[in-house]
Amino acid sequence: MSRRLLVLGLDCATPQFIFGPDAFELPNLRALMRRGAWGKLESCHPPITVPAWAAMLSGKDPGTLGLYGFRNRRDHAYDAMVTADGTAVREPRVWDILSRQGKKCVVLGVPQTYPVRPLNGWLVAGFLTPNEQAPYTYPRPLKDELLREVGPYLIDVKDFRTEDRAALLKRLYALMENRFRHARYLMTSKPWDFFMMVDMAIDRLHHAFWRFCDPAHPAYEPGNPFEHVFRDFYRAVDAQVGELIAQAGSDTAVMVVSDHGARGMAGGVCVNQWLIREGLLTLTRPPEGRARIEDCAVDWARTKAWSSGGYYARIFFNVEGREPLGQIPAADYEAFRDNLVARIESMRGPDGRPLGNRALKPQDLYVHVRGVAPDLIVYWGNLRWRSVGSVGYDGIFTFENDTGPDDANHDCHGIFILDDRTGAGSRELQGLALPAIAPTMLRLMDVPVPADMPGRPLVEDRT
Repeated sequence: MSRRLLVLGLDCATPQFIFGPDAFELPNLRALMRRGAWGKLESCHPPITVPAWAAMLSGKDPGTLGLYGFRNRRDHAYDAMVTADGTAVREPRVWDILSRQGKKCVVLGVPQTYPVRPLNGWLVAGFLTPNEQAPYTYPRPLKDELLREVGPYLIDVKDFRTEDRAALLKRLYALMENRFRHARYLMTSKPWDFFMMVDMAIDRLHHAFWRFCDPAHPAYEPGNPFEHVFRDFYRAVDAQVGELIAQAGSDTAVMVVSDHGARGMAGGVCVNQWLIREGLLTLTRPPEGRARIEDCAVDWARTKAWSSGGYYARIFFNVEGREPLGQIPAADYEAFRDNLVARIESMRGPDGRPLGNRALKPQDLYVHVRGVAPDLIVYWGNLRWRSVGSVGYDGIFTFENDTGPDDANHDCHGIFILDDRTGAGSRELQGLALPAIAPTMLRLMDVPVPADMPGRPLVEDRT
């Protein structure tokens, strides 16, 4: 096995497009699969970018990390939600451990790396970087070097929730090509042992174009002008992957991973509207039109639960002695939670059939529950439906997303491919999950796996 490792992160890359009979023609990824191991990779709960990449790269679950989404409660006040940037990740990630062992690392575009932190090498922050003027590199002079040698760094695609899909598609290609162009420069200009990049373009592509590409989507129209954009974009990414692998050299192990997958979105469940209907959430006055729950006047003295929307729902309880105006006696907490689980999981959809919801307790999912966790994590229709947090709707179900056009939800399985250069031959792995990835990276680099990483490496110890 090699002592250098190249990790290619393709955010939201989905197994059905890479493995199996419906996979696209992707010669470079297919060559890696022929030479090594591959399989579906089970994401964490919840299966979203934050916290999935942090869980993958630290080997710790979201509860241990205290990260339950892009925005998390700072404390038990009603309005203290904060964005989980790089400062929210307090456990060491792979490059932190490798840096302490003297390994040179290059990290490009990985989520939750802004604000930047020192490492033994070079880092370019990911999409939570606020703007191009921010100091998004380590060391700081690297930013000017990249501007001079490569050109402007595209942090993310702008306005990916838009009706102008043609213009968006051009921006998605530009984002993807820009990320790989920066990767090629860093790969050839810096001495490295560990190189990792993450490209966000596939994630944005899925959210914007799923209805155009998936015949099973309720809004699909045969013969539409975007019918083959998934196939064409995955092929373009595959070509970029091939260039980077060739540049890395035949003595470098290659890993390709995604943090989660994607699936078509049938619609949205207006979670706070449902809580109002169930008598669990009370507003002092109805909003004028539709409004975010954060902008509404909530009568906390008459409210037992409220929720944050997104690709899944985080439901928070108003508990006596915990929240300022708690209404659920602490002694009744578990009975209340069990009752709400039963009500959620028995919900029927607009067609009268069971929706197939899953309501999960953090204590059942994680080794530790740190920070301020939601009281329930809810997957509407097992992630077939989005959670709409806004209120002011006439009913519980909607087919309009409250944050702009969006055709896809996240799914629980991403991808894993590893060519460790042993020549072991193609083998499909079963039961892959995020906790195995960080220890596998360390094992490939001949670095001891910390005792507090619960996952088992997928390769043997060479020492």
